[in-house]
Amino acid sequence: MADVANPRARYRRILRFAGRYMVQAWWFELFLPRFGLGALAARGRARRLQTIARRFHVLAVQYGGLMIKVGQFLSSRLDVLPPEITKELEGLQDEVPPVAFPAIRELAEAELGIPLERAFEWVDETPVAAASLGQAHRARLTAADAAETGFADVVVKVQRPGIEVIVDVDLMALRRVAVWLSRVRVVRDHVDLPALVEEFAHTSREEIDYLHEAQNAERFAEDFASDARVAVPEIAWERSTRRVLTLADVTAIKINDVDALRAAGIDPAEVAKEFANVMFDQLFVNGYFHADPHPGNIFVTPLAPREGAPGGGTAGAGRSWTFTFIDFGMMGEVPDGLRHSLQRLMIAVASRNSRQMIESIRAVGVLLPSADTVELERAMTALFARFGGMGFAELQEVDPREFRDFATDFGDVMRSLPFQLPENFLLIIRAVSLTSGMCSSLDPAFNVWDAVEPYADRLLRDERGNMVQAVAREAASTAGVMARLPRRLDEMVTRIEDGRLVADVPKLDRWLRRLERMGRRVMSAVLFTGLVISGAVLRAEDLTIGTVLIVASLIPLLHALFAGFAGRRGPHE
Repeated sequence: MADVANPRARYRRILRFAGRYMVQAWWFELFLPRFGLGALAARGRARRLQTIARRFHVLAVQYGGLMIKVGQFLSSRLDVLPPEITKELEGLQDEVPPVAFPAIRELAEAELGIPLERAFEWVDETPVAAASLGQAHRARLTAADAAETGFADVVVKVQRPGIEVIVDVDLMALRRVAVWLSRVRVVRDHVDLPALVEEFAHTSREEIDYLHEAQNAERFAEDFASDARVAVPEIAWERSTRRVLTLADVTAIKINDVDALRAAGIDPAEVAKEFANVMFDQLFVNGYFHADPHPGNIFVTPLAPREGAPGGGTAGAGRSWTFTFIDFGMMGEVPDGLRHSLQRLMIAVASRNSRQMIESIRAVGVLLPSADTVELERAMTALFARFGGMGFAELQEVDPREFRDFATDFGDVMRSLPFQLPENFLLIIRAVSLTSGMCSSLDPAFNVWDAVEPYADRLLRDERGNMVQAVAREAASTAGVMARLPRRLDEMVTRIEDGRLVADVPKLDRWLRRLERMGRRVMSAVLFTGLVISGAVLRAEDLTIGTVLIVASLIPLLHALFAGFAGRRGPHE
């Protein structure tokens, strides 16, 4: 990790990196397409992204801190980012350089107030794991402490010396980048980046408080106390402080180690399915979730036959393995109202109900109440009709051109609507993204629909009590529509007779406006051509008039080149 004695240099290096590639993104993704060079810009996009990922990898390994967190998040997005990008960043999960043990010893002894030889029977100087904010060493409690806690083998997690300074510098740089991006209208209209950075700052500061992490672990363990699918390490409170955390050693098979899972007789596809269910329970049922579920924080622990026997818990009984979560520094909470809206959203996705999905998105707070959602509902219906039910592997077989065309049309619709990202959504999005990427890495054929549908069905039964109530409620809704139908038909006929019937076709309106602008620009181009040719001919006989005509031709030329730009930035185009 870079020397923390020079935080100003660290700050400038991060800003230079961000600024350079923001300018590059503006040039290739916004500027060139305005001049009809979008295909040229797209041709080298994969290579550019791979280069950025490779250089960010170098920066993150060198500087550590919160840069590692960003890289870990991106490396897990196997379902969204191309493999060239995720492969460049996936090593960040394991290759954080460790701190020399003398520095770790000094910090730990200062925190515990006694030499390590008195605090522990022994401590392994080689770290078992080196993370972005701290590193872990295996150790064994003294006989007295082991008798009190009930376990002897432990992992001692110690903060990196100077990490508070590093976090402060990284957050300062992220705040500056957020201000830069907020000046871009398309970003400013959809997300309050400064607010999101402050939310990230809050969670980052909590993450470097190990007493807070220990309390989080105990709360998480209480949520899954009767669930045999999940295990949590116990805390040795007598050997824990704000910067040193001692917990039972629960090291097992890393969740993304597919070869080790198979060697232990565990099906990775089953792990992917169950992991999705466990994360859904945290997000949509408990309302308290692990917000950093990357592979380094989750083990799959094989159980002895008697441990997995029926009676071991209400959920997952009889299973031969369990998930063991560690690192509870980054946790999130979902308020009751938001959790209910998310449940409704999941039900809508599972049932391919576009209207209900849009209503749920609005209730969550992602879509502003003023949004006209007619075109969005049509786009969502088309999305479900074409790609609904497809798994990750099936989507990879779709013609890229079809994806590109659909994404262009869908993107036009999304940009025309007042979307925003609520502040409390940062950790939810992170958890869902990491979960999706994890499941796809465990099982390339993983189909999120298969995981969502039974879960949504259970939520629906829990919410409505039983299917009789569900049918009754649907019948009541249908009866209400039927009761209002005669009046609405009468109003429609009246409007037709009065000539007041208006069809709201946003997509058609957009195309008409684009054709109108194109027509004006063509006329300007014709006028420019006429003026410049006339000026060139007349200059031979009358220099003044010829020059005036040539200069005047610049006005229609500028209109032909740039008239369409302001319109493209309009809210509905």
